[in-house]
Formats: sequence, C-alpha cells, structure tokens
Amino acid sequence: MMNHNSENTNAFIIHIAAFGEFFFPFGGIVTPLILWQTLKNRSTFLDQQGREAVNFNISYSLYMFIASMIVGPFFIRSVFFNHNLGNSYWNFDWLDFDFSLGGIFGLVGLTSLVGFIGLTKLILAILAALKANKGENYTYPLTIKFIK
Repeated sequence: MMNHNSENTNAFIIHIAAFGEFFFPFGGIVTPLILWQTLKNRSTFLDQQGREAVNFNISYSLYMFIASMIVGPFFIRSVFFNHNLGNSYWNFDWLDFDFSLGGIFGLVGLTSLVGFIGLTKLILAILAALKANKGENYTYPLTIKFIK
C-alpha cells in the first residue's frame, strides 16, 4: 500500500510520460504503458490513471494517423503536382509550391490540423497530470477505451 503523496506523484509521472514521444518513436505510448504496468498493482488509483493515460495516447496516435491520411494527399499534391524537374542540375523550379485551392488546403490544412491535435494533447496531458498530482481522477475527453 502506497501513501497518497507517492501515489499522486506516480500518477503525475504516468501522465507526463506521454511526452516520451519527443524522445523516441512511439514513446508517448510505450513510456506510459511501461510505467502503468509496473505501478498498477500498487493501488487502484494508479491502475485507473495509467489505463486512462495509455488509452488516451493510443487514441491520440490514431487521430494523428487519420488526420495524416485525410490531409496528406493534399500536401503531397501541393509539393509534387505539375513540377518540371528539368534537365539542368541548377534548375530549382521543382521547389515551387502549388498555391491553388488543393495546395493551400494541403499545406495549411496539414500543419494546422496536426498542430491543433498536438496542442490539444499537450494541454490535456498537463491538465491530467496536475489533477492526478492532487489525487483527483481524470478522464480524458474523446478517448477510445482500448484497455478496459
């Protein structure tokens, strides 16, 4: 049995571990998953918060993948559509971007959609960590319950 201060601190760390994605691929999923698996038997609070953090990070990754699949083709089109690669080594015409409706949607849409989802994850993970550090249960919005 853990004391509440240590329990709250561990729950805080599980939620903040989502930022592991900035250090290695899939770190946002793997790091909270490892922490949850090692701490879940210590208390029901850690089990619940760890499960919530892992489900959120898997959901977030799925949302990012779907957003990339929707907006990605527009981005690719804006970079590679109607570009003359030319025969000259010094010809840089291929660096021009297509600023038609599809091209603008691709460039601006991809960055704004990914940025919005990323900012949302940042805010929600910090909010969850702060709530967990106070000993409050936090439930992430729009989270698919992969692990029940």
